Amino acid sequence: MFSKVIEDRVRLGERVLVLAHRGELLDQASEKLEKSTGLKTALEKAENTSLGSFFRVVVGSVQTMQREKRLRQFPPDYFDTIIVDEAHHCISAGYQFVLKHFEKSNVLGVTATPDRGDMQNLGTYFESLAYEYSLPAAIKSGYLSPITALTIPLQLDLTSVAQQAGDFSTKDLGTALDPYLHQIADEMVKHCSDRKSVVFLPLVKTSKKFRDILNEKGMRAAEVNGESKDRAEILEDFESDKYNVLCNSMLLTEGWDCPSVDCIVVLRPTKVRSLYSQMVGRGTRLFPGKENLLLLDFLWHVERHELCHPAHLIASSDDVAKKMTENIEEAGLDGLAVDIEQAEVQAEKDVISEREEALAKQLAEMRKRKQRLVDPLQFEMSIQAEDLTSYVPSFGWEMGPPSEKQVSALEKLGIMPDAIDNAGKASLMLDRLQKRKEAGLATPKQIRLLEQRGFKNVGTWPFEGASKMINRIAANGWRLPVGVRPMEYVPE
Repeated sequence: MFSKVIEDRVRLGERVLVLAHRGELLDQASEKLEKSTGLKTALEKAENTSLGSFFRVVVGSVQTMQREKRLRQFPPDYFDTIIVDEAHHCISAGYQFVLKHFEKSNVLGVTATPDRGDMQNLGTYFESLAYEYSLPAAIKSGYLSPITALTIPLQLDLTSVAQQAGDFSTKDLGTALDPYLHQIADEMVKHCSDRKSVVFLPLVKTSKKFRDILNEKGMRAAEVNGESKDRAEILEDFESDKYNVLCNSMLLTEGWDCPSVDCIVVLRPTKVRSLYSQMVGRGTRLFPGKENLLLLDFLWHVERHELCHPAHLIASSDDVAKKMTENIEEAGLDGLAVDIEQAEVQAEKDVISEREEALAKQLAEMRKRKQRLVDPLQFEMSIQAEDLTSYVPSFGWEMGPPSEKQVSALEKLGIMPDAIDNAGKASLMLDRLQKRKEAGLATPKQIRLLEQRGFKNVGTWPFEGASKMINRIAANGWRLPVGVRPMEYVPE
């Protein structure tokens, strides 16, 4: 996708920089660009310089580019467009130093994992989300493998593990994991012996120890780490099925691809969704004969902190993720693996049901209040707009207060603006109201008036049908006409 963007920019006569933080990513960007567009690239890394090159595209290492002496060689307007690969890293100081130098450039960030471990939202830098393609959409479209989650009823106690940089300390995790390695290996023999598995562990020594335990139990396991001199050979042997388990200490989260992997075991519990997504992502590629990706999940016992589970890969909200995790764990007690897409559908139904019960009293009170404008929550529940009810702003402009123009438009359309506290929600609400108007559906005021008199599902009524019933009620002294049963009534 970003190769095509680069091709378009070069056709316009622009100079483009592709910025990344690892050599493998720079090589991948260069190879994919030439393969898909024919464009060759200059390299800005270590002793390699792009200055003087006639190529319009430069692939640059952020570690090299952020050196002040190197950066000063480029005028601030040298690059027209900058593309940041693995853009979830770009909030860091090194990236920001480079991007601020080229402050007039257009910047496109691409990432498969748009969360950051330090919780700084990408919306603090990027102005808008150009395009989003979700994991469930990719699975449904047949571009990624379906994911099946199996919770292993093995309690692993992490209550003594310390925090470090917003996540668990890897040193403490390794120590906490050690007593359970034999039991985990037994579970892998039971569930993964006929699969090609990648295991993520917190420490190199833990990774090596687990490899040895697996081999003792009859598995064909190998281990790779940053110091492995034969890393390329081990990875090649794994791909060619000499091994069926590959243990690593967080080495293979980015820049490595083996489509035949059909089992992921995360023994490095984390609160960081991007890190979790990267680990699981090593097994989501399609491969001939591969039916699904099996994701083994364990019952991590931890105080205060919410861990990432399979549910967090696709859940639309934290509430849904929590309910999904509960449902998957319950199935795991019976030894059942669960398709995570089906689990999400069920969890969403459960959450909506629980939420409706919790809000029933509040909504009943709202309907009694005779207000000129309709409370947005009441309207959202009436039209069953889950996206509005659970909306959380992401980008900077969305987090600000609604504009005067938005407030005026909301009032005009019958919605109480005081209860909408950010511009993003106001924009989403106005868009929904406009679409309902174009579709000829009932207005917020019509819905409230008719619901107050006991009519059901008024959010689905046409505007004309709602108007006719309100006119009949008005003509009858604001009493229900004889013979009209609100609980059963459906407009023509």
